[in-house]
Amino acid sequence: MAVRLIIFDLDGTLVDSIVDIAASLNVVIAPYVSEPVAADELKPFVGGGAIKLMTDLLAAKNVPLDRTAVAKIFVEHYADHLIDRTLPYPGVIETLERLVDQKKAVLSNKLTHLTRSVLEQLGLSRFFEYVAGGDSSPEKKPSAAPVLRVLEHFGMSADEALIVGDSLYDIEAGRAAGVKTVAVLYGYGQGDFSTRADFTIRQFRELQEIVEKLGSSE
Repeated sequence: MAVRLIIFDLDGTLVDSIVDIAASLNVVIAPYVSEPVAADELKPFVGGGAIKLMTDLLAAKNVPLDRTAVAKIFVEHYADHLIDRTLPYPGVIETLERLVDQKKAVLSNKLTHLTRSVLEQLGLSRFFEYVAGGDSSPEKKPSAAPVLRVLEHFGMSADEALIVGDSLYDIEAGRAAGVKTVAVLYGYGQGDFSTRADFTIRQFRELQEIVEKLGSSE
């Protein structure tokens, strides 16, 4: 069946935001660690939302801080520095402009207001009819619940949709919802997460070929 809806992750899929995330994180934890966290070191922790990021990172660093309190400070600082260094990945704008026959949504585990703000400030919000973050549903990815909510919003079935993301959170959420999955290999994904996906792409522009292929296979 032709693809009528594409659901995108944000960080590591549409935009490269790791430097700004790391910068805000380092401001918060600077009093408690001997060295700042490098952007590449942070990549395995991105994808589950601010509180999970803090929980996992602080545990790895053996820093005994209240994860919720630290996450709040992080979000407040990060909100003022969302696009200091953040940019869309190569080919994102051009490809979204070409995918005119598909409805498009963003489903992130990032907070909704931050997700919307990144898209607006980078001029990407015009492409998406639906934007939701990790606080928009009782469950986050890898649960199927937020994906099913997007399908319900558009009145579409799972076999009409694709989900595109750079982590196991995205792939597992799509699989659980019965949606075809596309793993991007240029993002922050770790290990062999992409082996669970239906398709993989090394550049964002390759997504158009997958969409066209699925449409021609009816």
